[in-house]
Amino acid sequence: PPPPEAPWDLGRSEPGGGQKTFRSLLAVERGGERPFAASSPSPPPPSSSFPVERGIFWSRELEARVPPGFPAGEAAAWRAAARSARVSALERGGCGRSSNRLARLSDGSRACVRYGISPEQIQGEALSYHLAGVLGIQERLPPMALALVETRGGRWEPVREELRGSHWAEGAVVSLTRWVDNLTAVVPPAPWGAEAGGEGRRPRALSAGELSGLPAAQLVELVQWSDLILFDYLTANFDRLVSNLFSLQWDPRVMRRATSNLLRAPDGGLVFLDNEAGLVHGYRLLAMWDPYNEPLLRSVCVFREGTARRVAELHRRRSAAAELRRRYRAREPLWDRLGFLSERQAELLQARVDFVHRHIAHCRAQ
Repeated sequence: PPPPEAPWDLGRSEPGGGQKTFRSLLAVERGGERPFAASSPSPPPPSSSFPVERGIFWSRELEARVPPGFPAGEAAAWRAAARSARVSALERGGCGRSSNRLARLSDGSRACVRYGISPEQIQGEALSYHLAGVLGIQERLPPMALALVETRGGRWEPVREELRGSHWAEGAVVSLTRWVDNLTAVVPPAPWGAEAGGEGRRPRALSAGELSGLPAAQLVELVQWSDLILFDYLTANFDRLVSNLFSLQWDPRVMRRATSNLLRAPDGGLVFLDNEAGLVHGYRLLAMWDPYNEPLLRSVCVFREGTARRVAELHRRRSAAAELRRRYRAREPLWDRLGFLSERQAELLQARVDFVHRHIAHCRAQ
């Protein structure tokens, strides 16, 4: 674990330091930063010569160039429309496992309807979505709403025959996620993808000073990756980059392939898809996946300042589960159909928030 907690001081400016485990992919060291790199459409270059401020935070100029994703107002409008729209057609394919469907709604939009193998997967999808809202990164996730399968209700009447062939249970809760066009695959950044498979299967750390020389498009993507890795640690989501790291023991080229449940929009924004392994299912399997998830978190020592501040506040108030519950209940009318985290799961969420806070403080102290 990280050393005893250091004072949280956002005003200090000494350079940060990398971690030993999985060698720092975004570690700060004397003389510069050591990031990982990725490719995406190129936005205008930042005017500042160095993309990190106060040792561990992405610069404001760089953050301003991150694509907006799914703005809160538009997401809320989509969720409201999706809850009231009739389902005019259900199609197979394009939405993951065979039990899922691509729905065409009466307002002309489309949505992926996910039917979980167990209710905890839909619960994990919903809770992960709203935890992203608590953390201030919900714009990276497509808008999502819950729906009740009622074959005799007017909403599902046009697709009654399709429902009979789907084997969905009457009264089941499913998730509706906004369909997004023109998404492309995302290959893990260079120290994972291009360099993984060497001795110890550890990513190569870029040399000091390389971060300031990277193209702006790569830097913009790195900002989003830092949020993704933090988010996946908090939710214990193993169904993304962590599962690729696990597969290295059998397939040394797996990190050169697309990352599961992560896609890129045409403007370069990353889209965090299919988070049903988070918080519930993932918390049951911590012993198996944390040996990969924890070193991945330790590999990051540059953060969005807003994300770090929210983590610090949840740590100070010890309010992670309470904030999530408040947001979930306020924004999801069907929340009580799935319920909330158990007391033990709530404790695990707070413990992981505390761990992330200590890690950020440790990066700050180096």
